[in-house]
Amino acid sequence: MLDSVAGGACRWFKALVLGTLVLTGCGQQAVFAQGSSKSDNAGEWASFLGPKRNGLSTETGLLKAWPEGGPKVLWRVPGGVGMSGISISRGVAVTLVQREGQQWLVALDAATGQQKWQQKLAPAYQNPMGNGPRATPAISGDSVYAFTGEGILAAFDFGNGKPLWSRRVVKDLGGKEAEYGVASSPLVVGDRVVVTAGAAKGTVVAFDLKTGERAWAVGNDPAGYSSPTLLTLGGREQLVSYTGAAAVGIDPAKGSLLWRYPFETNYECNIAVPLSIDGKLFLSAGENHGSVLLTVKSQGDKVTLDEVWSSFGPKSVLRNEWQTSLLLGGYLYGMDNVGGAGPITNLTCINAATGERAWQEPRFGKGNLIAAEGKLWMSTMKGELILAEASSQRYIELGRVQLLGSTRQAPSLAKGLLYLRDDKEIVCVDVRQSSKP
Repeated sequence: MLDSVAGGACRWFKALVLGTLVLTGCGQQAVFAQGSSKSDNAGEWASFLGPKRNGLSTETGLLKAWPEGGPKVLWRVPGGVGMSGISISRGVAVTLVQREGQQWLVALDAATGQQKWQQKLAPAYQNPMGNGPRATPAISGDSVYAFTGEGILAAFDFGNGKPLWSRRVVKDLGGKEAEYGVASSPLVVGDRVVVTAGAAKGTVVAFDLKTGERAWAVGNDPAGYSSPTLLTLGGREQLVSYTGAAAVGIDPAKGSLLWRYPFETNYECNIAVPLSIDGKLFLSAGENHGSVLLTVKSQGDKVTLDEVWSSFGPKSVLRNEWQTSLLLGGYLYGMDNVGGAGPITNLTCINAATGERAWQEPRFGKGNLIAAEGKLWMSTMKGELILAEASSQRYIELGRVQLLGSTRQAPSLAKGLLYLRDDKEIVCVDVRQSSKP
């Protein structure tokens, strides 16, 4: 899941009409910065899947392989139940946990693990597919934004945790939480924070960063479990959100729908974040659904989506269950889940331009991944931390170490330190090349 929901089985794959889709409603192009200058500096990981929400880090000077005994653990502190990832900015790490009958936003000193502050968000969230909050908080400027398991969006002072505002997004828009909980990680775009609510009065919703007032709401699709992102497609910057039934493009300023591309997956399990590949749109889902690469062209008030390649069904080359694939050097590295939330997951590398498989590591196991300095940094559901070469030729493992208990989160990386958590602990390891075990 998750950042993420671990798939259950999402509604049987309905026929998806591929080819050309033409929609209207385009406004004038507007350019927005994702996050703020304070939270986009090198060495920051201030929101879900990093600065550009694609799992890629620009950090250098990192370990080339695990030293004997694995990388050095700098600190390990008690955390709590939940599936929220860890965001880091200006020496502070924040995440959502559940303990003592409450959902909490906690802030830790990123270097020592010492708690700086914590704030209650809502009563404990219970769900048969796993308890606790799902979404990863977003840090922007002097504030941090958190989204609870039932859909409460709240803002807090980044320095001291003081509550700033709170909105019962899903309830206020006449919706109900998705079957496996609300998993949309907040996205800061300009002076607004955006979430996917999946409500009758708004699938995707934006709020003013300072006041919490609703800026716009668009659509009436169910939510799914993906998080919105800001992409440049066909030369136009736009919000792209993966709902439970489609992918949609939205004008960030007006909140108007630019296009909608049907993408129905069993049980509305669209979970991975959409990606831009050379200005084209890449979508992938598990439950034996598959992947597609689309061109997105704007002409006046029309948007046209055309298929470049697709691979659907049980023989698809890539079916991301809850993990977002990584684009490196023209190749996509991702977890390919076999069957409907099946037990088999292969680590796969495909040519992004053609959809052809380059290699596959069979039965690799469920996990998540980010990339830095030409390497894959992977966490497994067994609690292992794996380092591998991002090679389009074959799978080359450089190190594997047991780090903590079962986890679905992708690692977070900031200033040479890697962060990961499970339902009990939060762990920080030193992955700088100069470090010693």
